[in-house]
Amino acid sequence: MKNILTLVIVALGMTAAHAQFPGGPGGMQSGDGNGRNRNTQTQQPSLNLESTAPKGNSRITGFVIDSAATQAVEFANIALFNKATGKPVDGTMADEKGKFTLKSIAAGDYKLMISFIGFKDKTIDNIKLAKGQELDLAVIKLSPDVRTLAEVVVTGEKAMIEEKVDRMVYNAEKDLTSRGGDAADILKKVPMLSVDLDGNVSLRGSSNIRVLINNKPSTIVASSIADALKMIPADLIKSVEVITSPSAKYDAEGSAGIINIITKKSTLQGLTLNLDAGVGVRGSNLSLNGNYRQGKLGITLGGFGRMFYNKAATTLDQTTIQNGVSLLTKQSTDAYDNGLFGRYNLGFDYDLGKNQSLTAGVSFGTRNMIRSQDMTSNLFTNNALTSTTLRDVTTRDLSNNVDMNLDYIRTFKTPGKEWSISTQYSRSNLTNNFNADLLSQSSTLLSRQKNLNSNVNQEATIQTDYQTPIKANQMFEIGAKTIMRQVNSDFSYQVAGATGEFAADARNPKGLLNYNQNIVAGYMSYTYSTANKYTFKVGSRYEYTTIDAQDQIGKINIPSYGSLVPSINISKNIKGKTTVKAAYNRRIQRPGLQQLNPNFNAANPYNISIGNPNLKPELTDNFELALSTSIKKTYLNASVFSRSTNNSIMRLSSPSDTLAGAIITTFENIGKQQVVGANIFANVYLTPKWTLNGGVDVYYNYLEGKVQGLDGTSINTSNSGVVIGGRIMSSLSLNKGWAVQAHGGMRGNQVTLQGTQGSFYMYSLGVRKEFNNKKGSLGLATDNFLGGMRMTSTSVTPILNQTMVNNIYNQNIKLTFSYKIGKMSFVAPKKTKGVRNDDVKEGGDNN
Repeated sequence: MKNILTLVIVALGMTAAHAQFPGGPGGMQSGDGNGRNRNTQTQQPSLNLESTAPKGNSRITGFVIDSAATQAVEFANIALFNKATGKPVDGTMADEKGKFTLKSIAAGDYKLMISFIGFKDKTIDNIKLAKGQELDLAVIKLSPDVRTLAEVVVTGEKAMIEEKVDRMVYNAEKDLTSRGGDAADILKKVPMLSVDLDGNVSLRGSSNIRVLINNKPSTIVASSIADALKMIPADLIKSVEVITSPSAKYDAEGSAGIINIITKKSTLQGLTLNLDAGVGVRGSNLSLNGNYRQGKLGITLGGFGRMFYNKAATTLDQTTIQNGVSLLTKQSTDAYDNGLFGRYNLGFDYDLGKNQSLTAGVSFGTRNMIRSQDMTSNLFTNNALTSTTLRDVTTRDLSNNVDMNLDYIRTFKTPGKEWSISTQYSRSNLTNNFNADLLSQSSTLLSRQKNLNSNVNQEATIQTDYQTPIKANQMFEIGAKTIMRQVNSDFSYQVAGATGEFAADARNPKGLLNYNQNIVAGYMSYTYSTANKYTFKVGSRYEYTTIDAQDQIGKINIPSYGSLVPSINISKNIKGKTTVKAAYNRRIQRPGLQQLNPNFNAANPYNISIGNPNLKPELTDNFELALSTSIKKTYLNASVFSRSTNNSIMRLSSPSDTLAGAIITTFENIGKQQVVGANIFANVYLTPKWTLNGGVDVYYNYLEGKVQGLDGTSINTSNSGVVIGGRIMSSLSLNKGWAVQAHGGMRGNQVTLQGTQGSFYMYSLGVRKEFNNKKGSLGLATDNFLGGMRMTSTSVTPILNQTMVNNIYNQNIKLTFSYKIGKMSFVAPKKTKGVRNDDVKEGGDNN
């Protein structure tokens, strides 16, 4: 009876492994952000099988790899048979790295059988095991089974989307149309995410998110998510984790959730070099990445550069009421954008001993965005034209940043038990200047103006984490963290006549902001899995924040505050193919640099923006219910959610008191936001080589706040509406290394407190040919090839009526090339840990 039970359990292990696709989307490894898996939620438990065979103190270990692709076969099934009787005595399953271990084996003669769907079974005979022996079988190669390859494709592609108790993992490795692009091009395809044409990301309709790169923050992400995404090449992205219900381990920031971008990392031994290049109408890129690993030492070195160029045309039609007078401003602008982005990294990892390792890294990023604008502005007073101004403006948004980390991790004999210390230092230097020439209607230079604004954003982080399993079905985690953050901004205006020297502008005196924020946090988390496949993950995090700020006038009194952030995640697996999840969490959204910076940005004198250093954090309660299932050749994920935010940070516009026809936009803690919505995503195999996937997002958004009335006082107002978005993608694999992929996406008008933000759409088509045994590839892709697009946004209050129309010329065609040089062999990757800061709101609307 026990032997029959052994066979049943091994068979169940094979069934569970059937959902994984070696070497394809199912071969994706979810990781700790450094491309290496951790023994936390993703750990595959060993199958400690019982049998009548006596137990002993010997063990057998090994690695299972694909003989064709030279990469791990995840979750391969291992069965150990008594050679004399032919009966199974033990069995287990390989982990995500292909590693397996059989423990407590008695001395004797055995044979080992390794199997996995899509591969030929392999048997190792004549295993003689002595008492206390630790037998290392090293690398075991499985040969692909061509006869079952089609079946592997059908079932394996489902793992393009991996569901976990607190997140969804999207496999990005097979995206053809994004090659030669950046991270924003990948995120456009991820369920629940929306990316506008400027690269701004929202999750379920909210831009209040935190973006991590390999589970680590960067000060440049804190400054601008859109700019940071432009620095990450699409070709290096392995997967994207969408964490809609973060556990207590994560910082409390990001009211809608966390997006974690996992980049590709080497888990091989030897030397390899990857070259990726692309040339396009709107952008060109070049990247070179190398990996070297020998013995205890691993080194990675990479560099990526991208040039970007585009043009846009904008029209502004706004009416303001100032001192009882109606002022109409009509403005047209032609803009030309040129950008240069780069990111360079050097990383080390070293094995200190059997259970200890160090990792260290330094990365440098640079961003240079230059926009040239020709503005024509007409001002009408009571419908009579009173002035016409011409303005040539050059805006320079320049930055460089450096991130340095040093991490230590200690593992123990108990699987899943580990302790780590992580440190990180980040610094970003930003320059956001503009120069403006004021011209007459005959293009004669009348005067000149410039705004000088330099910023420094730096932070130092220390954290420690400890986790230990309790029996086989429980995990306890505890940790502490401190973040010391410093923001400094200096700004000034200068003016000059047509031929004179620049001098200080008396109307706009120099200003500064020194903003020091210190956060101390601690958390506890507990995970419990039941025999009937329920998983419960509960935790709580407490953060205490102190702020010391001052501007050119003096100290800004911002009180310290403490926040208790609970989280509950529950999942239930039904019959192996269906998972139901329910979650609740509370989140904090602290203001970001762009929202705090009090620089008076008047690059467009009729549409001025200014930050507010007095902003306080907002608090959000999130609820979610989700279901994912497989029905024959279709994978389906559906969820409903609600989000309630108090003390919401909102972007507000009102007429200027001193500048005729101008409006000033700033941020205030005066709002409330409630969102209820649903997402649905499906992936279906039309044929074994042709997939179709897509999704729809629908949510109802209600906002409540205050705006300025006719008499200058604040009045209550509200706005609401339904927002619809969606995306669709199809991939077709052809013979001889050819593949084709098409993608399209859209988002309808988005509700703001004062009006609507314009809808947009995008689409792309790409083809790729692989050659030289998949070492190289050549591709051609095009975006929005039928023409540009038009976006219309509105703002309406008792004293403001604004319509802005953006015509964006975003057609693109690009040629991509990649090639891999070098030969590597499989080696088990080292465990690493890293800092995660999830706590700064990116500039922009909160919708």
